[in-house]
Amino acid sequence: MAGKLRVTLIKSPISHTSATRGTVRALGLHRLGETVEVTDNPQTRGMARAIRFLVRTEEIGATDESAPVTTEESAPIATDASTEDRPAPARRTRPSTRKEESTA
Repeated sequence: MAGKLRVTLIKSPISHTSATRGTVRALGLHRLGETVEVTDNPQTRGMARAIRFLVRTEEIGATDESAPVTTEESAPIATDASTEDRPAPARRTRPSTRKEESTA
């Protein structure tokens, strides 16, 4: 875990407990959309996990050679020819709840 974590505040801590707001502040986050880089250790991971519903977390700085890197060249997108020939599905409509007026 010798890298960094990029933590971005994506939701407001308003109307959450004071412990949750304190965790947000302890990570160095003050405003919505603000991003901070913190050291990747069990303590900061636990803090980010505790407020995972308010933040987005990304690992940065630690490159792992054993992890495969996928690019568009190495992983082409397969197209299914049978779906191109199919017509678009018919749009379903709800039955009318209006009463028909009879003209007499």
